[in-house]
Amino acid sequence: MDHVRLRRLLDEPPASSAWPPNVNLAPFTSANATLVHGLLTLGYENGGGTVPAFEQWWENLSADSEYDPALCFTAFSAGTLIGVAQCWTSGYVKDLVVHPSWRRQCVATALLLNALHVFRQRGAAWVDLKVETGNGGAMALYRALGFNSA
Repeated sequence: MDHVRLRRLLDEPPASSAWPPNVNLAPFTSANATLVHGLLTLGYENGGGTVPAFEQWWENLSADSEYDPALCFTAFSAGTLIGVAQCWTSGYVKDLVVHPSWRRQCVATALLLNALHVFRQRGAAWVDLKVETGNGGAMALYRALGFNSA
């Protein structure tokens, strides 16, 4: 599958995150790493990415020089993980996954806007991400949030 790299400049502040009712942003902790891994696996089971077995995934993630747990944003509803945005310190959105039953309810939008705010507060000039060219839904979301071809 072909991918395109998109960039969102942070010269202007992004819109505020509007979370759906009963959805809360929670800090990522190693205690919920298995939940994040499970959601990523579910989100990529029909394409768009791959996730190795938990042990290998966690070892790779936690040892990566761009990993910062403060840049892994998790959304919960009633104690259930429903969305995750894993970002790198370089201003890159590595993974953005929403549970299938919560898609099209603005969870991805809220996660991504939150990430943009955090990167802007950290002094980043832009945020990049990569998307499959055939993923029209994701492409529309990113374009609506100001991402353009890098």
